[in-house]
Amino acid sequence: MPQEKFEILNLDVKSGASLKIKGKISDDAENFVINLGKSASELGLHFNPRFNQSTIVCNSKCANCWQSEQRSNHLPFSKGSEVKFVVSFLGDKFKVKLPDGHELEFPNRHGYDKITYLSVKGGFRVISFKQD
Repeated sequence: MPQEKFEILNLDVKSGASLKIKGKISDDAENFVINLGKSASELGLHFNPRFNQSTIVCNSKCANCWQSEQRSNHLPFSKGSEVKFVVSFLGDKFKVKLPDGHELEFPNRHGYDKITYLSVKGGFRVISFKQD
C-alpha cells in the first residue's frame, strides 16, 4: 500500500502561530510522522506516533542527524479514525495538542525563529490544513 505524503516547502510560521492538521489514520497504519523545521534534514519537531509500540516519539534532526528521543505512552487515537492535531510553535518550544486535549511539549532545540517546512508521512491522509 502506498504511503501518503503531504509536504509544504515554503511555510512562514512565526513564534506564536499554530497549525491545525486534520486527517484520517489508515486502517493498517503502523505509524505516521508530522515533521516541522527548515527542511527534511533540519527538523525542529519530528512527531511520530507508533501504534506497534503504543508510544509517541518526538525528536529533532540537525544536519541530517537525529538527536535524543522523547517518548510518551499517551496515545489517544486509533487506526482508522479521523483526528485533529494542533501544533503550536511557541518560540522556545513546540506544543502538540492531541485529539483528546492532552498536550505534549518539545523544546525548540535549534532556536528557530520561524518554521518553513512541514511534511506529513506514513499512515495518515491529510484532509485539511490550516495555519493560525
